[in-house]
Amino acid sequence: MATFYNQATLSYNGNVKSSNITTGNIIEVLSADKNAVLPNYSIDNDVVYVISIVNNGNMAYNGITITDNLGSYVPSGTSPAVVPLTYVSDSVNLYVDGVKQSAPTVSATNPLTIENISVPAGSNAVVIYSARPNQFAPLDTTGSITNNAVISGNNFADIPVSETITPNNSADLTISKSLSPTEVEENGAVTYTFVIQNYGNTASLPTDDVVFRDVFSPVLTSLTATYNGTPWVEGTNYTYDNTTGEFVTTAGQIEVPPATFTQDAQTGAWSVQPSVSTLVIKGNIQS
Repeated sequence: MATFYNQATLSYNGNVKSSNITTGNIIEVLSADKNAVLPNYSIDNDVVYVISIVNNGNMAYNGITITDNLGSYVPSGTSPAVVPLTYVSDSVNLYVDGVKQSAPTVSATNPLTIENISVPAGSNAVVIYSARPNQFAPLDTTGSITNNAVISGNNFADIPVSETITPNNSADLTISKSLSPTEVEENGAVTYTFVIQNYGNTASLPTDDVVFRDVFSPVLTSLTATYNGTPWVEGTNYTYDNTTGEFVTTAGQIEVPPATFTQDAQTGAWSVQPSVSTLVIKGNIQS
């Protein structure tokens, strides 16, 4: 509700008289809010936004437009602004009083512009759409995306709404395996190298209970293991079954630091440099 004031003056014979001040209130018939279905984001996973428009008046509002900046911001040292979210084509849906309607018109995608929304008297409209984080979305633990939108139309003042989401703060591990040499004589020595990378903004810690498992076939004899150059002890860091060839690390032995995130000062694009930990297992092929 907005308050307005008014005062009149009366001039005569060089005199000016002021009236009393009147006060009135403007009842906001339309209200709106905006929320993300989930509070966190990651690259290549869609963010679903919900904008709710409530009409408490006794007249319908037609031709409403939503203009969404998709999180546009100006990075330090760069120009112009970058947009960290990309609208997912054909994702917009409209519900009025819980009943699905024909999809409104998307007339532009940057900024996202959704037109021809109608809200009958005493009703509510819900607009749902998806956007995907792109290379301009901050991924470090201090990052966030504040997504601003404006609901506009005839016979009412613009209604701003916004939502802030933050990156998923978690480890994101990958693993690759290599063998050397790839051709070996019977009972010959081989080396398996496992490269574990963390693309996440949070370290993998002992409390995450990361467990590595492999079943070597052929079975290895005289097995040794090192992690990041430090020798591991069987029974403490891992277990190994000489009969089945199963190698399993003790929970919490795998630790990988967080990745490093860098924003290009010229383009505003983010890049990720994963951290790396290496497990090396050596042994002889059992013939």
